[in-house]
Amino acid sequence: MTVRDEVLGANERYASQFDKGDMRGAPGRRFAVVTCMDARLDPARFLGLEEGDAHVIRNAGGLVTDDALRSLVISHHELGTQEALVIGHEGCGMLQLSNERLRAHLGAAAAELDFLGFSDLDEAVRRSVRKVRESPLLPDSFAASGFVYDVRNGRLREVT
Repeated sequence: MTVRDEVLGANERYASQFDKGDMRGAPGRRFAVVTCMDARLDPARFLGLEEGDAHVIRNAGGLVTDDALRSLVISHHELGTQEALVIGHEGCGMLQLSNERLRAHLGAAAAELDFLGFSDLDEAVRRSVRKVRESPLLPDSFAASGFVYDVRNGRLREVT
């Protein structure tokens, strides 16, 4: 069985009991999460979220990039979120990621790309929180907090 077939089977089982078709797109708990795409992270589980509770924005490193900020701005202005949680994690593959090494591997097509690797996890979270707090596109009342998730024990640690 292919991954495609497994996913379609799982979706059929889910859809056969689906009863949430009338949910609103706005998150019920009025917050958004920016976190890493790492498969070890299940933000719904480690944050106690149900469908419809929060917007979850994921990318490599859990960074507030321009695109993640775009999503937060839409989340706030169009859908009413009032707060963002930025969550990095221990053992992130973006720690020590080398633009030069990756560009050499990928060739000329990647010459201008910044893959946004970082060497200090806490500082990367702090920078992302600052980017949210300092954005002229979000009101001063929009809150932002930073955390690091420990993949070994499932706990969050606040980054100040």
